Amino acid sequence: MKVIIIGAGVLGVSVARQLAVAGEDVLLLDQWGAGTGTTATTFAWTNSSRKPDADYHRLNLAGMEEHARLAEQLRGAPSYFPSGALQWADAANVQWLAGNVERLQLLGYPAHWVTPEEATRIAGDLRIPATITSIAHFPSEGYVLPDLFVNNLLTDAEQHGATCAIGEVVAIDDRPDQVAVTQASGEVCTGDRVVLAAGRWTQRLAARAGIDIPMVTDAGRGAPTVGLLGYARSPRLDLRCVIHSPGLNLRPAAGGHTVLQALDLNADVDPADPPTVNGDLARTLARRFSALLTDPSRPSKIDLRIGLRSLPADGHTVAGYASAQSRVYCLVSHSGVTLAPILGRLVAAELTTDQEQDLLGAFRPTRFTGVRRSEIEVDQHATSLGEQ
Repeated sequence: MKVIIIGAGVLGVSVARQLAVAGEDVLLLDQWGAGTGTTATTFAWTNSSRKPDADYHRLNLAGMEEHARLAEQLRGAPSYFPSGALQWADAANVQWLAGNVERLQLLGYPAHWVTPEEATRIAGDLRIPATITSIAHFPSEGYVLPDLFVNNLLTDAEQHGATCAIGEVVAIDDRPDQVAVTQASGEVCTGDRVVLAAGRWTQRLAARAGIDIPMVTDAGRGAPTVGLLGYARSPRLDLRCVIHSPGLNLRPAAGGHTVLQALDLNADVDPADPPTVNGDLARTLARRFSALLTDPSRPSKIDLRIGLRSLPADGHTVAGYASAQSRVYCLVSHSGVTLAPILGRLVAAELTTDQEQDLLGAFRPTRFTGVRRSEIEVDQHATSLGEQ
């Protein structure tokens, strides 16, 4: 079976790798190159700590477990780190954190309280401010180095015969006997199945094939799709886990670098007029970062990137054929990094065996059929502790 995968982000490459390992003929198309879209600007925290929907929680738990299994199979430098995560609460959000910890404990999700001394040992090279009143530890969580993760997946996929090519897809023709994909160059590729894993471009491409995948597409100033990340090149830290604090989220990056995220600053971010490294947003980010350092006098060097999230309108993953007769399999998720390994395996299984996988049953694109957008759309602005 020949499968054309549109989009070489973390989801598309994960599916490509699983299909290639299974011996299928795989063509992976991306308009710019593997991992250069949403995957390149993600906080990359693996978790299921704010997924109140039961089906979505189970899927994210499976994603976390699959990361550990996949890490044993992939060659190359490690890209997944089950480091655990800490959430620090001050007086303004301690009640929310307590409620979430209790909810997760009832579900059997590893979550417990730690003292500031324990948290310092877990976190590594950071100072916990005196305003922090409660600290929760989530030992099963972790993070991914997205560029390295995608590279490891793609290398393995190509070693098993997959082909990755640069090409902008402008049309999808879903026919009874095959599916045709037309690129901007005019080249037409045909296959037995297409996996539409184009991230934030999914709604637009799906519509060209007559498929409705409602997504949040506003990319203007302060839109829920917009997220600012800081990449601190110095000072280099011995940061050992993911940190969520009231004013700043942090995760380790390669070489002692640190990825920074201040959710409240996203409201002032305009992709059409990106913030500069010398502007107000950069100075605010640097000030909050310095306040968490054991030596606040150390100067920081922070690069900025704007990310645009892939947000299905109801906040949940989309995974499945557009209809019972369709050859187009739609795949998009806001939790792409956490879910990539499990979605790669389950989607590949559905494509190759035509057997539905139970974990994906609640996430079919057909759930949008005949439903008004106003009935499903939810506010997805990420502003609070533990959100993304």
